[in-house]
Amino acid sequence: MIQEIPQTIPSTQQKIAYNNQPDYTQPLLEIPETVRQKLLNRLAFLYGEAQAKACIGELERILKVHYAHKPSEMIAAEEVFRESDYFTQKDMVLITYGDLLCSETLSPLATLEKFLQDYVELHEIFSTIHILPFFPYSSDRGFSITDYRMVDPNLGSWQDIADIGNAYKLMFDGVFNHISAKSQVFQELLNGHPDYKDFATVYRSPDELTLEQRRIIVRPRTSDILTEYQAIDASIWVWTTFSPDQIDLNYRNPQVLLYVIDTLLLYIRRGASLVRLDAVTYLWDEPGTTGANLEQTHQVIKLSRDILDVVAPTVTLVTETNIPHEQNISYFGNGSDEAQIVYNFALPPLVLYTFYTEDSTALSKWADGLDYPSVTTTFLNILDTHDGIGLMGVKNILSTSEIDFIIQKAREHGAFVSYKTGEGGKDEPYEINSTWFSAINLDSSDEPMDLRVKRYVASRSLALVLRGIPGIYFHGLVGTLNDVESVMRTKSKRDINRKILHAEELSSDLRNRNTKLSYLVKQLRKLLEIRVRQAAFHPNGSQQVLPLSPAIFALLRTSVDGKEHILTLTNVTNQEGQIAIDLSPLEIEAKHWYDLVGRRGWMAKDQQLTVMLQPYDVVWLIPFVELERGIESGK
Repeated sequence: MIQEIPQTIPSTQQKIAYNNQPDYTQPLLEIPETVRQKLLNRLAFLYGEAQAKACIGELERILKVHYAHKPSEMIAAEEVFRESDYFTQKDMVLITYGDLLCSETLSPLATLEKFLQDYVELHEIFSTIHILPFFPYSSDRGFSITDYRMVDPNLGSWQDIADIGNAYKLMFDGVFNHISAKSQVFQELLNGHPDYKDFATVYRSPDELTLEQRRIIVRPRTSDILTEYQAIDASIWVWTTFSPDQIDLNYRNPQVLLYVIDTLLLYIRRGASLVRLDAVTYLWDEPGTTGANLEQTHQVIKLSRDILDVVAPTVTLVTETNIPHEQNISYFGNGSDEAQIVYNFALPPLVLYTFYTEDSTALSKWADGLDYPSVTTTFLNILDTHDGIGLMGVKNILSTSEIDFIIQKAREHGAFVSYKTGEGGKDEPYEINSTWFSAINLDSSDEPMDLRVKRYVASRSLALVLRGIPGIYFHGLVGTLNDVESVMRTKSKRDINRKILHAEELSSDLRNRNTKLSYLVKQLRKLLEIRVRQAAFHPNGSQQVLPLSPAIFALLRTSVDGKEHILTLTNVTNQEGQIAIDLSPLEIEAKHWYDLVGRRGWMAKDQQLTVMLQPYDVVWLIPFVELERGIESGK
């Protein structure tokens, strides 16, 4: 039995710790009959009525145990929580591996906590730390988990996680699509343990999954879908979407679903305010289908949301689905019954295309129709990730030739490209493997460093101004270059953007004003600090794309209450240019404007605002009267 330690979750006002142990002297959870029927209906859709009735009792028991860990203060805080309070403009996510930073004296997680604590500016910028899987694993940099319920001792302990959670909200990874071949779960299956018999999708012959069935499976790899293992009584072939070491969990077995739900609730007691459902697209293995985006998968997510609405209403579900945009946004459900946050996978390749072509037309056209279904949903606006720059999000937004152009340019910048098995069994580009700095700037360029940094910051600014919550991978924060040597050593293309950094060297470079790192972080931090202060950037504020010029990405952001407006202008080219903005259609009667980034004023004449932009300039203009009002109100 795992010994638990006190953890915290965010409430509307404060963090409140879960109890170490369940307290059964307080009233048990009472599940309203309407909610119980909803849960039963979800289970019946997945397993049929008989199976649903057989396992609803165990599900209720799991929920009651979780609820019994709650102190009365937490229950009271959740009762006044409003779903519209999920997100604000102050939300910003820093994404990192638990061991991306190392030091001579501390564990990696303790090193991360100390760095965040010492680098005090981060406290005012990032609200949430997403620590990529920090559990024991056998491969895939943490995504082949051997034990869901332990912290990898090579990284640290649950106490280290708790220490980071004292200052930030935490996002955990729910790597629930698959489990390591070296996990106890799979080893017990091989051992013939009856309780684990159907925890994986197993065949006694590879021919049981026919060639026609294999041909229509869609997955982000080109390896064989089945992997042979020797079990206690015979050879078996196991469904492995991602790699031979990553065994798909068989959700057609309701015991697997109950096991995962119990794990999800453990993460919440351990401090997760957000749970990222990794690779959830491929959750449900069903021969004869594509195996991707199945309705059963959506029902599992909806069931998870139903459960959290009952026992953890302040916790947010995040879906990571690197698929075409129109499929990606389906994981919002109806706006209240599925994920609250969806990764905005179309954004990174569109930003690359914009800066490679020095033309914002495609990005502007897409952003003009960008929306989400309710005030309780939003996008996680990422650019670079630990995996790479996904391409599937723009599959039906950019043409094949335009995507090929992005790939060609990225290759010129030293990037690798990974492929997947698409429809009909054909290979197609899946992601670009590169750091964001190297993707935006040619490493061998003789351009002045200040111009390269300016281009880089301008590209990152687009993820800050669009509706949603910005998420920044640690290497994107510090502008790391491509690590080709690691790729050569490990033979894994994704390691190009996973370099281990030494905390002492990083801190030294940040303190030295003459380093590229110090200059870059200073310029980027300025935008981040403004972003989290201004109400116009609230995820539920409105946005209006202004087609002023292909050279300029222009966006008007307006606060939820309509009292604050910020006109964002980003020059996506290496040329200076003058832009004239007709303010009449914007219905903003303001003569004097102030650039929050450049810290200078601009004056409109006859409802025309003319602004001169230097190469890669970022200008965020606010009416001076609104700026003054904000100062007077103390905001």
